[in-house]
Amino acid sequence: MFNATCQSELKEFLKDRISLSESTRANYARGEDTYDPILSQAVVFPESNEEVSKILKICNKYKMPVVPFGTGTSLEGNVVGNENGITISLEKMNKVLSVNVEDFDCRVQACVTKEQINDYLREDGVFFPIDPGANAAIGGMAATSASGTMAVKYGTMKTVISGLTVVLPNGDIINTGSRTKKTSAGYNLTNLFIGSEGTLGIITEVQLRLSPIPESIMAAVCHFPTLENAVQTAQQVIQYGVPIARIEMLNKDQMGISINYSKLKDVEAVPTLFFEFHGSESSNNENIKIVEEISKDNNGSSFKWAKDLEDRNKLWQARWDVYYSVKALIKNGRVYSTDICVPISNITECVNFAEEQAKKFGLRAPMVGHLGDGNFHVVLPYDPAKKEMYKKIREFNDLLIKKGLELNGTITGEHGVGLHKKEYLLEEHPDNIPVMKSIKRTIDPNNIMNPGKIFDLN
Repeated sequence: MFNATCQSELKEFLKDRISLSESTRANYARGEDTYDPILSQAVVFPESNEEVSKILKICNKYKMPVVPFGTGTSLEGNVVGNENGITISLEKMNKVLSVNVEDFDCRVQACVTKEQINDYLREDGVFFPIDPGANAAIGGMAATSASGTMAVKYGTMKTVISGLTVVLPNGDIINTGSRTKKTSAGYNLTNLFIGSEGTLGIITEVQLRLSPIPESIMAAVCHFPTLENAVQTAQQVIQYGVPIARIEMLNKDQMGISINYSKLKDVEAVPTLFFEFHGSESSNNENIKIVEEISKDNNGSSFKWAKDLEDRNKLWQARWDVYYSVKALIKNGRVYSTDICVPISNITECVNFAEEQAKKFGLRAPMVGHLGDGNFHVVLPYDPAKKEMYKKIREFNDLLIKKGLELNGTITGEHGVGLHKKEYLLEEHPDNIPVMKSIKRTIDPNNIMNPGKIFDLN
């Protein structure tokens, strides 16, 4: 039950920005994951760093668990509620605080979304290049170390974050990093909190590096007779050193689903690569020639160009909508999304393995991949009422994880660990877990911050 004194203290200063209603608690009980919702005792809605600090001081005093919540787009159970604690929604902390075009940086509150910041920057000649499929919150993207389709050129959240404001479990507010291009001032606390999934504190502000909008952006689609042809093309493009912005793979099944869901025209339901080139017009033309040659050598079709901004946006919107297109296949269905990432030289072997195993298990297995950085997802739809199907999916994923680790890969390229991948993290980093637990106990001795996520402390 909700500690009465804790509840009273929170109500005293939050007034109507604390909700105990079942419907509100249900709205913040999980993300876009496969878990049944778990309702926290209450949901609170702070508006400033100081309010987050006060909430955590109260919760720490009463040892009340806390789950931070952004837009709820996470896929691994990262924001599933805690029945003995509260959920802190950061949705009211959604302001762009400063933009410095001359220095290519900006500072935002945690619940500014990727689309919101790029809309804000539209007239400034700069943009924020990290683009996961969902319109996620920047704070959540930092907390899960997210990336997306342009990581091959622009990197991940680790690459573009130069500093954070974090509220620690005891309510202390700290500012990590700086606005400079580099620093060697002590421990890299910024990177400690990136990927910590709310288990060490709450990220409330993010200092971001921005990129100049390229002079020329050109996007194309190329079809292949087999998935192996497509994957080998992507591998060879990277190994050749072509500075490409995006290489996205969709397998035959996913292309068919996306064509129907996103009303795509002039494309076929066969293994496909989406390419995008950023640079000057002359450098793009040069790079396109090389990629076209590599594609032809792997039996690729002629390039189909998305010539204007509207066509290009429609193409990438279809890619971003992959999760929802698969979810729509089954009424009240759920989606289990894998997140394997391997060295680029091993990507063909790993994707082939995934395709073979999916056939053996008789699974419908749409696939997408940021192949330029060795990351791909098998997006598996299922009916949650059919427990045997979920069991089969987990068996498939166990084998895929094992294969990925054999190929010197990682269990998660960008989704994080959450609840889903705790046992897999033990397989990948058994020697790291004691160190992680030691850090957690030092910063959060009462274990109030998103307990049970990433690893079990006790």
